[in-house]
Amino acid sequence: MVLCGAHSGYDSLMEELPIPLYRAGQARQLDQWLSQRLAISTMTLMRRAGRAAYDCLRHYWPQAERIVIVCGPGNNAGDGYVLARLWHEAGLMVTVLSLAAEPAAGDGAQAWAEMKAAGVMPAAFSEAALVGVDVIVDGLFGSGLNRPLTGVWASAIAVCAKAPAPVLALDIPSGLDADTGNVWGTVLPACRTICFVAIKQGMLTQHGPGNCGEIDYASLGMTAAMSAPFVPSSRRFDSAKIQKLLPPRSLTAHKGDFGRLLLIGGDLGMLGAVRLAATAALRMGAGLVTVATRPEHAPMLDAVLPEAMCLGVADGRALRPLLQRATVVVIGPGLGQGSWGRSLFTALLASELPLLVDADGLNLLALQARRNQQWILTPHPGEAARLLALAGADSVQRDRFSAVAAIQARYGGVCLLKGAGTLVQGSEGSPIVISGGNPGMASGGMGDVLSGVIASLRAQGLSSLEAACLGAHSHNHAADIAAAAGGERGLLASDLLSILRCLANP
Repeated sequence: MVLCGAHSGYDSLMEELPIPLYRAGQARQLDQWLSQRLAISTMTLMRRAGRAAYDCLRHYWPQAERIVIVCGPGNNAGDGYVLARLWHEAGLMVTVLSLAAEPAAGDGAQAWAEMKAAGVMPAAFSEAALVGVDVIVDGLFGSGLNRPLTGVWASAIAVCAKAPAPVLALDIPSGLDADTGNVWGTVLPACRTICFVAIKQGMLTQHGPGNCGEIDYASLGMTAAMSAPFVPSSRRFDSAKIQKLLPPRSLTAHKGDFGRLLLIGGDLGMLGAVRLAATAALRMGAGLVTVATRPEHAPMLDAVLPEAMCLGVADGRALRPLLQRATVVVIGPGLGQGSWGRSLFTALLASELPLLVDADGLNLLALQARRNQQWILTPHPGEAARLLALAGADSVQRDRFSAVAAIQARYGGVCLLKGAGTLVQGSEGSPIVISGGNPGMASGGMGDVLSGVIASLRAQGLSSLEAACLGAHSHNHAADIAAAAGGERGLLASDLLSILRCLANP
């Protein structure tokens, strides 16, 4: 998924995507609020939405002449009726395929009447009508969908999905849950989605990124000041803050200024995990990095990673002197859940140092739950399910926003829930959504690199929330750069390491 500005239909300006994200119910309230504040009718807003969709089509598909608009019930169809009228008035070919009865009242009924008065007559849905079209416009369902799609609705979506023409979704792809990013039985994947007034949080996580395509935004006149009374349900990470979070270093800087990071892990057969984490931490700018690992592993790691101090620890007691010199600690990469890993984990729990807990550290934490405001937890959905004592990852994925909030409430600190549309929840405020990343990241070691990146930023003085957000953003960005250079399939965690150095110096 790519986030970008879109032509606003009524002012012809490219609009930046807003930082606040909302649930479907909030979006409906924002529509009404906007109408009241601007003292205009909701019908005028519908006309603006249709115009914005028209401008989006003309901008991104300038050669398109014949479009099909597939309409269902409600205002999402009304936006489609406005678009149909504008397309027809421009002398272009448009077919409106309706799967719902003629609207009897409201803005949708007025848009229907204006469309017919202009000379566009809706027809019943048919697969034949999709043959040879340049673009299919999805005006079936908007953000208010709250039930599985079956019957004629599911059949129509399946037919549209297999058609060769690209799909433009109005506001949100039909079948996608605006609140969670899950799918209501079936969904119509879009090449582009033009979102009106408010970006819906479900578009940016779980199945949202894979079905929205590139996201464009038309505010229809909503400004940040107007939306101030509405508390966002979540927020996008504001990448404009990167320069502030990573300012140029002082000419008198020395390694002690950028943290003393201790990484604990690397049980038998898993040395590579802690090596990846340590290398990522160094590439992201940590000043001093120490790795506490199995005694038999220390010489090997020292040989391949001379920039770090590699020390063997036999048990938790041997860890205590190292904790006295550290400013931030990572536990989990390659830790294992055997007696060695449990001993180190137990010793660390008594520490008051800032911690990052990942991998088997999280699995051990799930067995002895406790709160700590100083740590950052970085579970994938399976680990998140164990932390919450749920049946499995699917229980987490059904509502990732609720899951990340529940983990933070139970364990404290900052929780970063991995997956498409990474979520970060601190002790205050709404969740933050980190976009970017790609399927090539579905390979071993990626989480270890992320742990090193976040801990490095924490050691350099960023807060836990800042480090988690910027770390996830940098991790995703590095993976996207690597995939662009060589493809997603075969992408290795180590491919990100040299790129991270560039991202650490914006």
